[in-house]
Amino acid sequence: MATFLYRLGRFSFRRRHVIALFWVALLALAGVGAAGAPAAGPTSFSIPGTEAQKAFDLLEERFPGASADGATGRVVFKAPAGEKMTDAENKAIVQKTVEELSGGSEVARVTDPYEGGGVSQDGTIAYTSVSYKVSGLELEESSRDALEGAAEDARDAGLTVEIGGDALQAVPHTGAAEVIGIGVAAVVLVITFGSLLAAGMPLLTAIIGVGIGVGTITALAGTLELDSTTPILATMIGLAVGIDYALFVVSRYRAELAEGREREEAAGRAVGTAGSAVVFAGLTVVIALVGLAVVNIPLLTKMGVAAAATVAIAVVIALTLVPALLGYAGRRVRPTGEKSGLLGGRSEKDGNERKPQRPNMGTRWASFVVRRPVAVLLLGVVGLGAAAVPAASLELGLPDDGSQPTSTTQRRAYDLMSEGFGPGFNGPLVVVVDAEGSDDPQTVFQRTSDDIKALDDVVAVTPAAPNKAGDTATITVVPESKPSSVATEDLVHGIRDAGRDITADTEAEVLVTGATAMNIDVSQKLNDALVPYLILVVGLAFLLLIVVFRSILVPLKAALGFLLSVLAALGAVVAVFQWGWLSGLMNVEQTGPVMSMMPIFMVGVVFGLAMDYEVFLVTRMREAYVHGEQPSQAVVTGFRHGARVVTAAAVIMIAVFSGFIGSSESMIKMIGFGLAIAVLFDAFVVRMAIVPAVLALLGKKAWWLPKWLDRVLPNVDVEGEGLRTEDDRKDEDRALARA
Repeated sequence: MATFLYRLGRFSFRRRHVIALFWVALLALAGVGAAGAPAAGPTSFSIPGTEAQKAFDLLEERFPGASADGATGRVVFKAPAGEKMTDAENKAIVQKTVEELSGGSEVARVTDPYEGGGVSQDGTIAYTSVSYKVSGLELEESSRDALEGAAEDARDAGLTVEIGGDALQAVPHTGAAEVIGIGVAAVVLVITFGSLLAAGMPLLTAIIGVGIGVGTITALAGTLELDSTTPILATMIGLAVGIDYALFVVSRYRAELAEGREREEAAGRAVGTAGSAVVFAGLTVVIALVGLAVVNIPLLTKMGVAAAATVAIAVVIALTLVPALLGYAGRRVRPTGEKSGLLGGRSEKDGNERKPQRPNMGTRWASFVVRRPVAVLLLGVVGLGAAAVPAASLELGLPDDGSQPTSTTQRRAYDLMSEGFGPGFNGPLVVVVDAEGSDDPQTVFQRTSDDIKALDDVVAVTPAAPNKAGDTATITVVPESKPSSVATEDLVHGIRDAGRDITADTEAEVLVTGATAMNIDVSQKLNDALVPYLILVVGLAFLLLIVVFRSILVPLKAALGFLLSVLAALGAVVAVFQWGWLSGLMNVEQTGPVMSMMPIFMVGVVFGLAMDYEVFLVTRMREAYVHGEQPSQAVVTGFRHGARVVTAAAVIMIAVFSGFIGSSESMIKMIGFGLAIAVLFDAFVVRMAIVPAVLALLGKKAWWLPKWLDRVLPNVDVEGEGLRTEDDRKDEDRALARA
């Protein structure tokens, strides 16, 4: 592989005009496609294999035209102090609002609080529900404006009015998160390279890669029914790996220049060595993202595949466009240390003589770890183990309006409903009774209602509402507890248990759905998929790393270290977002269950980034070892060349992810914090401390591989052994003799 990539790097450097034109044309094509693509149609969020989804599909079939998947808005009114919502003046305001809301073209129906039990027992709070014909993301802005306008008119009339439900749901956006990340990345790259030009290349190529990836996703969004969050995920991952991969190649190019090689030769060797690491690091990320298909949520699968395609683009750009840009830059990209001594860089050259240089920080740190491996290993493992302890109390769930900041109207509507009707009114359950196979459907409907009323944590059960055929009915159940509570989850399971008894006796089927039940089923599905996903991703990557490092223990150590850092990061997420530690510092207004997608999402994203650092850092050590250095010295050599680059890459990623912590959305805040802390743990504790300590303790055993396996495995030559000339070997022999 190294030889092929070496030739590719030299070709790209030499034929830079062709390569640059190709990528610019591809970017323009993606941009034109995105600009001319029709607006994305509705995306169906289905959870195959869950009871909630089965009930939802049954509603679509048996209650046609009911807009089961339509958006809902809940307008909550509170009377001024000393007044009631049943007072004539307040009642007139509410009825005017209901009439105003009923006129919308996308409105399916609006309930009257005074006819449907929408007034609290003490008479101070009332609500009306607005059902729409389309989903929240499809809703026209005019419909949202009409909803907010009607609420504002009622406020002007003297009532307290808030709006809940998903009708105000907007297309997700990340605000200035990418800008913050790119700004920090620019500063870190300038410090790392000591050059604006060299620092600009990783940023430019990453932006081009993301532009092509996201442009293509946008162009195909309607055809492939991609969700609006897919470009956000692709942007986040694409920026992360795009900057990393280009950073690795440019850094190696400057190191090759420092060895006295001509620029075209240096570009070829950079792509042949660092490029090999980029290829395998990219493969691990692709495996992690495509592996999301294991969860069997179509939307999540499409998101993973789209993001994986963006990563693949980043890999190819690092192998072709980066050396082409290095060709354009010429002598303005200088050898390592010649321009700047920042961050332990080499001192400037004086003709052909080099001044004595002080070991850089990576060398000094690795030397310390090699001398004290047991102490460093114990400190790292115990520290991460302590951070992982809260993960044992992990509770999973999906966010609702109760997790919104108190400054939002959705959260205030949620609190008003809890105050007037009880927290369970914010998450009613919909029970669907399919009595098509029963001789007496009406009796089945009545028995189902009676059995549900007998369960704990039930506040209200509405009478069964059958369809026109009379063979299927819906029953609305209001829990006593809030939607995200364990008690509500127990109630859902209790209704399903009672339904199984009814099925056994009558052959009728009882299913539970609704937003709350769907959230519970999604959480359970994601939780059940976590272990198979880990086995698939870590297992495939383990096999891949055996090929890269030609070792059994090094990949095993890489996988175990990753699991330790992810568990520690999950522990930190639980401590902050579930237990409330440092919640004030993080501006977490409402603690509760951790988002159910968080563990599997963290595994996928962080695993890919962690393997980036592992591959780039340890391949340098492997390269030094196969070229004749002792194992402990190879660890130091790997850090001398790779620690600064890995540190810069990790700082950039932490900055990118930390930019999301400032979001007002609790879900985005949690993702940002979780990914930032995971990269911090993995890069600086696992890769920078535990990895060198373990390798120092193992010595030559770290690179052991059974002879039979060595014969079977393909030789991918990540170390660039095939690129070494006779002069290189003589130089290395002389250097080893002096050492």
